[in-house]
Amino acid sequence: MSEKRTPLLGFVGKLPSGTALGNPGKTHCPLCMGLFKAPRLLPCLHTVCTTCLEQLEPFSVVDIRGGDSDTSSEGAVFQELKPRSLQPQIGILCPVCDAQVDLPMGGVKALTIDHLAMNDVMLESLRGEGQGLVCDLCSDREVEKRCQTCKANLCHFCCQAHRRQKKTTHHTMVDLKDLKGYSRIAKAILCPAHPAEELRLFCELCDRPVCRDCVVGEHREHPYDFASNVIHKHGDSVRELLRGTQPHVGALEDALAQVREMNSALQEQVEAVAADVRTFSEGYIKAIEEHRDKLLKQLEDIRVQKENSLQLQKAQLEQLLADMRTGVDFTEHLLTSGSDLEILITKGVVVERLTTLNRVAYNARPGVSERICFSPQEKAGRCRGYEVYGVIKTKEVDPAKCVLQGEDLHRAREKQTVSFTVLCKDAAGESMDRGGDNVQVVVVPRDKKDRSPCSPVRTTVQDNKDGTYYVSYTPREPGIYTVLVCVKEQHVQGSPFTVTVRKRHRSHPGVFHCCTFCSSGGQKTARCACGGTMPGGYLGCGHGHRGHPGRPHWSCCGKFTEKAECTWTGGQSTARSVLRTVAL
Repeated sequence: MSEKRTPLLGFVGKLPSGTALGNPGKTHCPLCMGLFKAPRLLPCLHTVCTTCLEQLEPFSVVDIRGGDSDTSSEGAVFQELKPRSLQPQIGILCPVCDAQVDLPMGGVKALTIDHLAMNDVMLESLRGEGQGLVCDLCSDREVEKRCQTCKANLCHFCCQAHRRQKKTTHHTMVDLKDLKGYSRIAKAILCPAHPAEELRLFCELCDRPVCRDCVVGEHREHPYDFASNVIHKHGDSVRELLRGTQPHVGALEDALAQVREMNSALQEQVEAVAADVRTFSEGYIKAIEEHRDKLLKQLEDIRVQKENSLQLQKAQLEQLLADMRTGVDFTEHLLTSGSDLEILITKGVVVERLTTLNRVAYNARPGVSERICFSPQEKAGRCRGYEVYGVIKTKEVDPAKCVLQGEDLHRAREKQTVSFTVLCKDAAGESMDRGGDNVQVVVVPRDKKDRSPCSPVRTTVQDNKDGTYYVSYTPREPGIYTVLVCVKEQHVQGSPFTVTVRKRHRSHPGVFHCCTFCSSGGQKTARCACGGTMPGGYLGCGHGHRGHPGRPHWSCCGKFTEKAECTWTGGQSTARSVLRTVAL
């Protein structure tokens, strides 16, 4: 098999004028930040120096995929589960993307060498007129020339030695400065198993480059060809895969741009909302502080008003007490020490004074109370445009001013719920407009001679939170009941009072009608309790005929009030006859 010669692989054409040599972003290690030294390509396609990778802290992982499974295939974990031995494996994390890297048996040095990065490093070094490049043979002196045939960088001494050898005497030497216009100046890639041989062949079975010694040894009888012959097929497959991947790059860039744009919009919106929150909260705080100051001023005004009232009452009581003591002391002294004539002489003045003092009305209790409460949940209107809460209240319920409201307070029916309302007021007779007062209601039946005292009827008191209280109870038996309503353990106006409970209201089996003829639809057999009849054999009443009362009435009992209790006690036949009447 003969190799098809192509232009030297070490020189793949010159770069266009003005194009920078190499790729600075691909020449420096992300860990040590220096030029790559023996760069290794990780499975995540990030490149790191060999020495830097060896300094990373490895960790132990357990491989459950088995030795024969393809470690690069994620679908292997979904295959049919089979008994496999757990194989511990050493791994590291990529210092760039934190991807897990499972190290091969040979460790870091068994990872793929990034020859492209080595080429970029050489191009980067050429920018400094050869600084950083040392001879490939002696590894001591700086490079001056490059052998195009061997693809080796040589110093002046090694270059002369290279030319003196018969095997390399005809090799072409190029000054290093003349290589700056080329895109590739990398060394020849040698076989790791046979370091003296260059990798020029490709084993199709093993899918990897090999040398001449490999095809006669380990890869004997394996199909192979020159790398230059198979590069088109494998390159096309890579290009096809690249074409399928490139659209994702654009899509991801667009998605990333949208995410960044959304993030910017989010930040702007957050800042705008935060500004609104600050403006609102600052205004609300000022409104609350202003409302607080108003409440404190109101509280101070209440204190001054109450203290003034107490001081005035105190002065009046002190003056009245002094007058009383003067009158009492003088009168006692007169009665104990005065003669009969002296008593009779001063009697008129003393009687007049004591009578006047006894007629003086005074309040034995303080005119004001200490009751001042704060209701934080109650609305207090608006302040600076904000709804504020919290009201100071000084009203105190006065049981003597509280009243009872409701229909038929003194009448009820057995087994029917009775209700009434307690309206609480203060000493001035104004409604309390709030709840929370201690309202107690007790309903007890009066004792009867033929039975033991009955237990109180269960009552319910509902606080309406507006100064009114809804009271309800259900008497179980007819009789006379006593109702006691107390606020702050004192009776309200009209308490206690009695309630007469009568038997349950009897419903009417008939109809409330104008006449039997109309309500029954002209039935002759329909009767009415009023006793009226009509000519022609009609057993019920009719307008203008004998026995008709002249106004609407109940057909069962004859009562004229629609809501009146039925008193019908007729027989069954009469009831059936009456029930045949219908309502209009």
